[in-house]
Amino acid sequence: MKHIDPTPTPLPLVRLGQGAFEHDIWPDETGRVHGDPMILIQQIHKGKEPKPRRTLLYGPHGLGKSTFGAMADAPIFIPTEDGLGDIDCESFPLAQSLGHVMSALESLYTEEHAYKTVVVDSLDWLERLIWADVCADKGVESIEDFGYGRGYTFAIDKWRAVLGALDALRSDRGMGVILIAHAKIARFDNPETEPYDRYSPRLHKLASALVQEWSDEVFFTNFRVHTRKVDEGFNKAKHQGIGTGERIIRTTERPAHVAKSRLPLPEEFPLDYRVYAALVRGEDAPITSTEPAEPVGEATAQAEGV
Repeated sequence: MKHIDPTPTPLPLVRLGQGAFEHDIWPDETGRVHGDPMILIQQIHKGKEPKPRRTLLYGPHGLGKSTFGAMADAPIFIPTEDGLGDIDCESFPLAQSLGHVMSALESLYTEEHAYKTVVVDSLDWLERLIWADVCADKGVESIEDFGYGRGYTFAIDKWRAVLGALDALRSDRGMGVILIAHAKIARFDNPETEPYDRYSPRLHKLASALVQEWSDEVFFTNFRVHTRKVDEGFNKAKHQGIGTGERIIRTTERPAHVAKSRLPLPEEFPLDYRVYAALVRGEDAPITSTEPAEPVGEATAQAEGV
């Protein structure tokens, strides 16, 4: 007679997946974090947990984007282009390779300092360093030599390494991050409308999508421009652009530009870090001039890449 074990076979708490990817979760495997017994339900976070902001600021040349970064809380610049000579700030030496950038980030992580914000200026020049690093790894001369866009795919791993290092500074050293980029006008194929042109960060589309997703805020800055209709006679008219010199930040995506914010910010505010900081704190924005705190003259405009 066959012996029957009266003890029922234990069932897994949860069975995940199917086929070759099936995996059972048993009761004694739950509630463990990093090997230590812990009830997972006790780790649930409640309410807001504010962290330093990850801000991407992009726009045309000569607006004062670097000045915005210099007004942040105890900033340190990692320059990838030569353009800080007319701005009162502290910075690492000009990075001439991706290795220089990663060394600066490692220094900020491992060494004692009082900096509270890291400013990367600019992302489009950082991208050139990333491409050069990819080419050196693969033994080619140009990012285009890979064919079929594969070089830009290889570059994404380098971008993730940079963003990971910035995340470590934010999480472990409590540092805010400001990323500065120039703007480009590119065709946008909106599936709901006819294609149209809009401003976006001057990066390859793969890198741009990654950095935008990573950032808490993506701000577009530009001069405020109005248009007026001018009668030319003979039943003809044209629209003329009028600029006031007012520099503004736009926080919400529109057909003309890419933007986003994870905070309830106004759709636009002056290009002034003090205003941004007050809004992040939930305070009324201070009344400030829309001109940069430091004049953006010819030398600074050249520094911005004009």
